[in-house]
Amino acid sequence: MRPPANPVRTRPGRLVSKHVPLSLLALIAIAPLASADDLFTETTEVPEVLTATRLKQAPAAVPGSMTVLDRGLIEASGARDIPELMRLVPGMMVGYLKGNQSTVNYHGANVTEARRLQVLIDGRSVYRPGLATVDWSDLPIAIEDIERIEVFRGPNTVSYGANALMGVINISTRSPVDSHGTRLRYSQGQNGIRDWYASQNLRLNKGDLRLSLSGQEDDGFDHDQYGRDYRDSRRTTRINLSAVHELDASQTLEWQFGAKEGSKQRPYNYESMFIPGIANGDSDSDIAAKDYFASLRWTLELDPRHSLQLQTYAERWEREEAWSACEASIAFSPQLARLYALSPAYVDDLGYALTHGQPLPPGTSEQEALGLQIVQLLGSGQGTTPVCGDIDFNTRESRFDTELQDTLSLTDDLRLLSGIGYRHDSVDSETYFGGRQSNDILRAFTHLEWNIGKHWILQGGAMYENDRLSGDSLTPRLALNYLITPRHGLRAVYSEAVRSPDMQENNVDWRIRLDNLTPTVNGSRSAYFFATARGPANLQQEIARSREVGYNGAFSEWGLTLDIKAFNDEIHRMISEPLSVGDFRPANDNWIAFRGAEAQVDWRFSGSDRLRLSYAYVDFEASSRLDQRLTARNSGSAGWMHDWGHGWSSALFYYGADSLNLYRFERLDLRIAKRFALDHGTSLLLAGVLQQRLDDEPLTWKENLNDERRLLYFSAGLEF
Repeated sequence: MRPPANPVRTRPGRLVSKHVPLSLLALIAIAPLASADDLFTETTEVPEVLTATRLKQAPAAVPGSMTVLDRGLIEASGARDIPELMRLVPGMMVGYLKGNQSTVNYHGANVTEARRLQVLIDGRSVYRPGLATVDWSDLPIAIEDIERIEVFRGPNTVSYGANALMGVINISTRSPVDSHGTRLRYSQGQNGIRDWYASQNLRLNKGDLRLSLSGQEDDGFDHDQYGRDYRDSRRTTRINLSAVHELDASQTLEWQFGAKEGSKQRPYNYESMFIPGIANGDSDSDIAAKDYFASLRWTLELDPRHSLQLQTYAERWEREEAWSACEASIAFSPQLARLYALSPAYVDDLGYALTHGQPLPPGTSEQEALGLQIVQLLGSGQGTTPVCGDIDFNTRESRFDTELQDTLSLTDDLRLLSGIGYRHDSVDSETYFGGRQSNDILRAFTHLEWNIGKHWILQGGAMYENDRLSGDSLTPRLALNYLITPRHGLRAVYSEAVRSPDMQENNVDWRIRLDNLTPTVNGSRSAYFFATARGPANLQQEIARSREVGYNGAFSEWGLTLDIKAFNDEIHRMISEPLSVGDFRPANDNWIAFRGAEAQVDWRFSGSDRLRLSYAYVDFEASSRLDQRLTARNSGSAGWMHDWGHGWSSALFYYGADSLNLYRFERLDLRIAKRFALDHGTSLLLAGVLQQRLDDEPLTWKENLNDERRLLYFSAGLEF
């Protein structure tokens, strides 16, 4: 699978090299060389990250690639939601199914099924258990509550279990200890943008508590490719309560509670397969969403070398999606249901033939016999009666997770992290599962870090999981880091990861029932639609193997950090098929391979200026065309943040990708802000954000269109 040496033409007039382009070398070359004093001088003030191994480590010692989005960068970006922040992460592909349905993939793969990233909020997974996806537009967290986001770019099943196949996004919220006082914020702008936020901190006996309320609203895209209004607005309201208690000098107790409710518009575009022109019933199938969570974390410092952490949380996702639909009575006939069970493809051919006046399509004798019966029913008028009823696509998913983690320094040079956990997932849906489906997962994990002398670090870890629906798995990782100094390190990493097929892929029992039928069907007020689907129940776990070499360095004299990596990742036994009742054929038949390089630079070149650059070159091959659509060979971002003094600041960001689902994406964002210091410690922040598309193409899909390429919104914030 070696790529050819010659370039390929991806779009008219646009050549993309099949090798790592010179622009990557140019990006690296802009970083000024550090002085010898900086490069070879020990320092104790080395920043630390946590997400890679669950151990606090210097970035140069991490067994993989990390991107950290700090609070200053998050605010300067002007982003309203987390997917937009992911554009700052090299190799992260951000797309949109509709204005209220964003997708985030690392390096790409299927444009509609973003299922291979683990997403954590304060250690709590928001990866939905039944339909196995991350509902990015419905995350129960406000941007204003986020302290930092650590992104581990690469497989990390070793630390976080199955579903961390391609990477981990770990979102950490502000501690109540660090968010004293009152904060208010309101934003409004084009496209129906109306966001608000309010928080209040309370000092408790040996602790702190923060209550935050927030809401978000916008109108999505303006129209589709035919100029029709696009029904994809969204509205969300959230409440979060977070507290930290210092029980004594060695014990800390943290707890959180949150709830979210909102709605997302969805167009209902179903058309009768056999009788064109039948009324559709409702014009929409909107979703009403409600989420709840509660978490508790207890930390015990036994001594400076030994600590324990116990975390337990429970979550619930409710999605109410019900509407009225109409079809011809033939859609509820046993003959059509039997024919569909034999061959969905033949039903498609039959429907096309009937609506286009063509003869009965060829098939097996049983298929043709059933097809003839359906034609006769329609010809006699028995199957042409319009029937309307209520459809229920409601789902309720829940998760309970508890985990005990032990961190022990065996010697000055040897650290061991180990833990065990249990998770119970369940989903309840009459349409998708005919009731309730559940799963239980046991896990045990360990990570060993061995400092061999002054410069070498050998790290190894493994995760064992017992998944009741998918079986056992054991995933390892081995890494060798060479530290020139604590701030400069080279790394070589090999890791394996798995993704368990979700309940919808493997265990679905998809039957669409219409209730309150008018008129009745065979004397009944309820009937099942002919199209059904059942999961194979024998899907295997997807397997990823990753090889990476890289460098991470922090040049303290210049205020510059740099991370570079070259990678070779492969995923086998991929499940790439779309999960649609009309074409439900999931199988472990596909594979994908990614090769390339990434770089990121963060340069604070003066007390008032910060430059941040990211770039990814991804060369890929995939067995399924569906996995070839959301990978840009060249993508990246560039940002310049400047403090002008007297409360004025600005930030200018460029985002670009040469092909997302065959469409180019380029955008320039400008944020200008002014902070006013008022009396008694009160401050007022006024900001405006302008987003300007530099291309004239749809966003990911051809129907995602806006009337203007420009988006403008303003915000006002008060702190006291």
